[in-house]
Amino acid sequence: MMSDKSKYTRDEKRQMRSAARLYTVQALFQMEAGGGALEDIQTEFETYRFGATIGGDTYAEGDLDLFRALLSGAVSMQAKIDQMTDRALVAKWPIDRIDSTLRALFRAAGAELVTQNTPPKVAISEFVDIAKAFFPEGRESKFVNAVLDHMAREAQPEAFS
Repeated sequence: MMSDKSKYTRDEKRQMRSAARLYTVQALFQMEAGGGALEDIQTEFETYRFGATIGGDTYAEGDLDLFRALLSGAVSMQAKIDQMTDRALVAKWPIDRIDSTLRALFRAAGAELVTQNTPPKVAISEFVDIAKAFFPEGRESKFVNAVLDHMAREAQPEAFS
């Protein structure tokens, strides 16, 4: 796990940020499903996922700073992010009724929209791509796009004026 980002090309840095987003969604899902503590899950991902080779497959190197920021932001701001998500959802479908993978994705994306300087369209595109990876049928990615667009307009209204 290298922390000196100057050693990477622009494309490698972009890939590392994408991997960090994916790892954040996976870590949040694991925390909810298994009840693990933030510090334990964070350490597990940093030690055993970032750039690791498991069963002949090499995991992508992730942007450690972004991973930590999104994970801690999603946990510390979960109530605010969940409220934003609820406002973006149809009244009959509050966040506690949606799939746990989507909940993790909305929390990770919400953390990025609220705590990072990432342009909203970039964050939305990145998390829609993650949704496509988890739900290749396509319906969920359209749903994710609509919810995140609503959340982004609430979190960063100046980016849409």
